[in-house]
Amino acid sequence: MKAVRLVQVGSPLEMQDVPVPKIGDKDVLVRVKAAGICHSDVHYRAGTSPVRPLPMTLGHEVSGVVEEVGSAVRDLAPGDRVCLHYNITCGDCTWCASGNEQFCPTGLMIGHYTDGGFAQFIAVPSRNALRLPPEISFEQGATLMCASATAFHALRKSGLRAGETAAIIGVGGLGMSAVQLARAFGALTVFAVDIRQETLDLASRYGAVPVNACTANPVEAIRKLTRGRGADVAIELIGSSRTMHQAVQCLAPLGRAVLVGITSEPLTLDTYREVLGGEAQVIGSNDHLLSELPTVIEMARRGTLDTSQVVTRSIPLDASAINAALDGLEKYAGGIRTVVAP
Repeated sequence: MKAVRLVQVGSPLEMQDVPVPKIGDKDVLVRVKAAGICHSDVHYRAGTSPVRPLPMTLGHEVSGVVEEVGSAVRDLAPGDRVCLHYNITCGDCTWCASGNEQFCPTGLMIGHYTDGGFAQFIAVPSRNALRLPPEISFEQGATLMCASATAFHALRKSGLRAGETAAIIGVGGLGMSAVQLARAFGALTVFAVDIRQETLDLASRYGAVPVNACTANPVEAIRKLTRGRGADVAIELIGSSRTMHQAVQCLAPLGRAVLVGITSEPLTLDTYREVLGGEAQVIGSNDHLLSELPTVIEMARRGTLDTSQVVTRSIPLDASAINAALDGLEKYAGGIRTVVAP
């Protein structure tokens, strides 16, 4: 089969011919129908977040159709539409048993530590394949598996309560879901912070108050819009020390800043004025949980979470096209979400 793979850090991805993966008794083979290109893939290619082993097929937002099932699989059959949870874990360790499988010591993330979805086929344990309702397209289903699910997990970590205000810093693929989910969690006001007017316009259509960081200091703007109080929750989705600092600075007393974006830059805070004085919390959020995905999928099926406008482009399974999309993401350009459709 064809697969687009990271062969060397810092170099363009390459198309390779590789064997169709074999499946075990509890696995499923999925014919890939859509695989989202995430900003994390930019970090993988650049080496900011190391990939191992190389070469590796990238692509962790995946949906498709079951092609083959293992002999012990009873809940799925060939032809079923599915989307894939990207963390493959043991299911038996203390972390898995407690519902925190992202810390499983043998866990492997598809497209990061085991081959992902920039390919014609992918094999995963059957428990990682969730049914995709017919109301949701393959393209949208793929983005639910990272962009929406990671935003959902971050908001859960924030403890956002009904009646509070939220600031979403960075309204790309994750941020557009975060805006809608924050409203679904009960936020009265959601601020969307970005430098791209077209994404701010879309966030506005989803009910957010836009804050253009090119024309205003976002911290000052949020404080002005909240009459000096600040936001109860800030979700940082860009991955720079500057925007992480802004997430903390814009908080109201007892506010919670959740850091999701990946960066190797250190974060420096004025601990007394920015953390201790207002009893702020700075929270790290990584990945999401298998247990959260059914809720995310059902919210999308009902239309509470609308990702139809998030996928702005589909491209073929082609190394040049995928590298061009990654180049655009590296420059924070090229639309909200590009999806590979083999």
